[in-house]
This record gives sequence, structure tokens and C-alpha cells, in this order.
Amino acid sequence: MAQARALRKIMALLSASNTAAVNNSDTRMAGCLLIGIPGLEHLHIWLSTPFCTMYVAAMTGNGILICVILSQPSLHEPMYIFLSMLASADILLSTSTMPKALANFWLGFSHISFDGCLTQMFFIHFLFVADSAVLLAMAFDRYVAICSPLRYATILTSTVIGNIAAATLTCSFIIMFPSIFLLKRLHYCRINIIVHTFCEHMGIARLSCSDISTNVWYGLAAALLCTGLDIILIAVSYIHILRAIFHLPSQGARSKALSTCGSHVCVILLFYIPALFSVFAYRFGGKRIPRYVHILLANLYVVIPPMLNPIIYGVRTKQILDGAKQMFTNLAKESK
Repeated sequence: MAQARALRKIMALLSASNTAAVNNSDTRMAGCLLIGIPGLEHLHIWLSTPFCTMYVAAMTGNGILICVILSQPSLHEPMYIFLSMLASADILLSTSTMPKALANFWLGFSHISFDGCLTQMFFIHFLFVADSAVLLAMAFDRYVAICSPLRYATILTSTVIGNIAAATLTCSFIIMFPSIFLLKRLHYCRINIIVHTFCEHMGIARLSCSDISTNVWYGLAAALLCTGLDIILIAVSYIHILRAIFHLPSQGARSKALSTCGSHVCVILLFYIPALFSVFAYRFGGKRIPRYVHILLANLYVVIPPMLNPIIYGVRTKQILDGAKQMFTNLAKESK
């Protein structure tokens, strides 16, 4: 029954757009159709509720976090600057996907222009790589703070932080920008339906009847060489952090540090595992992995970590809580 409804929806979309079968120029003119989560079309309205709730929570939490850090001079330190960078990337990553997905779930707005699809694809992957780099910077910050506390101020100067931010944006752009040209060079001659809630590199490439092996290997190399290297360096940082924690003389200090690091590692895993699963499932999953599982996980990695980061990195940090109280107190005084 669900498959029949999905087929009827696809046929209706094709009929409305007059793109039942398109060639290269027609695809670029007519755009693409994002059909959402196949097999779960009858649950789109219900699925939209938790996704919308998580998106609003991510936007609110990260927005407040950025305002607190910017408004409180006491929080203008490397750890909190990196945290504000992570919050900004999280807001943009969620916003690049969720509004379009929710419009599809609620209103059936599944059409997106070809250039719009390429733009969405670029920003999703660009922001993911940037998010990964910021997580690495935060791990390095904690490594220096715990393992070399006396050198912290001399290592993480404002110049170094600025260079890290510039390198993060530059490297993310250089890594992901070629994917636009790799997709534009392809010849498109198939039905322009993307079985997803947002545009991904391989989702667009599979619309082509050209050889997409270059796209497959470039995407895989970008994921492994960039994100994979970040994961390795983050793991090395936390191994050194844990070694330093276990040498702390106080049991209470060890427990507090382990609790904090455990929370951070959980958020990092929630960010990387669904994303890497999505990368490998598109290339090697074939028919062994149900498509709706792949798409659900792909949607979760753009809303769950952004929703949890303000809680893990913000609410559980005393300085952030004190800064938030001070900010809201000042706002209340100004409003009187």
C-alpha cells in the first residue's frame, strides 16, 4: 500500500512538472524532485513533528549560545570562541536541509531547481567538513588545556585562533567546491527524481547516465582523507586527555573530567557515525540497506548534534550558565 501511494505521488509530481523523462538541458531547466522518505510517505506528517521540534531546539539553543558568548567579555576565550564557531556551523547546517524537508513533509513542495540543488549540496557538505574541523579544534583546545595548562595562553593566541578559523573555511571550500564541476560535467538523461529529503552529491550524480566513477571516488576520498583524518586526530587528542585525567590526584576531579569528556565523545560519535554511514551506504550499500533507514539517519545527523551541542557544551558549563544569567538579567533591566 505504501509503495502504491509512493508511486502515485511520483507520477503526480512528474505530471505536474512535465518531466517524466528528461535530457541534459531539460533536467537543468526543470530542476529536481525530492520525494522525501520512500516507503514512509504516509508518516511524513508524523515524522515532521520530531524533526521540526529538533530543528527549533537547535536554532534556539545555538542562537542563545552565540549571543551569550558574544555579549559576555569573560567568555572571549579560545574554548568559547570555538564553541561559538561550532554553534554557527550547526545553525547553518540544519538550516540548509530542514526548511526544505519540512516544506516537503507539510506542503508537498518537493521541487527544487537544478542550480538550487547543487547549491544545497555544496553547503551541506561544506558545512559538514567545517563542523568536523571545528570539533577537531575543540579537541585540540581541551588537549592543550589539560595536558599543557601552563602553555595554554601562549599556544592558543588570538592570531592562532584566527588562523584556525581561516584554515577551516578555506580547506572546507577547497575540498567541496570541485564537486560542483564534477556534477555539472555529467550528462543527465534520466528521470529527475532524488529519493531523499535533500540534495547530496551521489544523489544528484545517480540522475546521470554518464560514468560517475570519478564522483564516487572523489566523494569517498574527500570523506576519508578529510573527515577521516579529523576523526583520527580527535581520537589521539582524547587518548592523551584521558591519560592526563587518570593521573589527576583527586577522585572528584577525575570523575568530573571523565563525565565531561564522555559527553563530548557521545556528541562527536552522534555527528560522525550517521554521516559516514550515509557516505558509505550511497556507494556500497546497494539494496542491502533499506533506503528509508539511510535517509532517516542522514536527516538525523543534521539535527541531533546541533540540538545536543548547546546542552552538552553549554548548559553543563558553569561559565556559560553564569553568562546566560547575566545576559538575561541585563536584558530584563534594559526592558524596564
